[in-house]
Amino acid sequence: MTTIQGIAESINIMGTRSGVAMKERNATPIQEMAKEEAAAGATYLDLNIGPARKDGVELMPWVVETVQAVTDTPLCLDTTNGDAMEAGFKVVKNKADAIMNSISAQPERMEKLIPVAAEAGCNVVALLWGPDGMPRDSNERAAMSVDLMMALTEAGIPNEKMLFDPIATPITLGVDQINAGFEFLSMLQDIAPGSSSTIGLSNVSNGVAEHLRKYLDRTYLIMLMKHGLKTAIVNSYDPELIAIAKGERQELVDLVFGMLDGNDPDPATLSGSALEHYKTVNALTGKTIFSESWLEL
Repeated sequence: MTTIQGIAESINIMGTRSGVAMKERNATPIQEMAKEEAAAGATYLDLNIGPARKDGVELMPWVVETVQAVTDTPLCLDTTNGDAMEAGFKVVKNKADAIMNSISAQPERMEKLIPVAAEAGCNVVALLWGPDGMPRDSNERAAMSVDLMMALTEAGIPNEKMLFDPIATPITLGVDQINAGFEFLSMLQDIAPGSSSTIGLSNVSNGVAEHLRKYLDRTYLIMLMKHGLKTAIVNSYDPELIAIAKGERQELVDLVFGMLDGNDPDPATLSGSALEHYKTVNALTGKTIFSESWLEL
């Protein structure tokens, strides 16, 4: 059985329900969502306050304490505001199981947050985003991962606490970066033995019509699992996606894994979810040109 740990993404400053609640400091909707995501099977709850430039130092601790009041599910603190991240970790109850999302390969971010992570003893998302932005290929990802690993190791953070994020890019931009992410994941254990990995899953479907996004996310998750991904930031309100993560759709995993090994089935023998995954693998690997009608072709 192939499984993956899910980091639930929906408590987010950009979300309609949670975003309004954060701005109004209304605990009830956030606590309801935390309980819903935990009940759906999330391994972690991502608490994303975005940049929160004005009030992040106050907002992040408030969100952390709001969620901790109703669930013991480990937390993933998510913000680009370094001061807010530091303030949030001061009130995290179980720091050793928590995740800092994220430390990128940018000197100022590393300098600010690595000491905070080291003191907390938490897990760290090592985001492969450098001073010049997005890496161009798997080799640049590998180089950034070495830089991050060395800096984290120097601070006393072991490989087992590192979750490397190769960055998911929208399928609408083409498959080159998607394939580069797969290649990097396949290299990761040679670069940082014992480390883990994660990715913002829904990035792959960003910009695609809302009703179609779930099909891309589900298949992409299985493809990433084939390349060794261990955790993913996921929509816990998609029960089919969570079923895949929990190992409850092994027949679909076997189908996708087989295709990635070069064993394509006869599509005439497929129907339902199997056919959807078959067509989506071809779109995500570039075997077919992506368009929003990929499931109808």
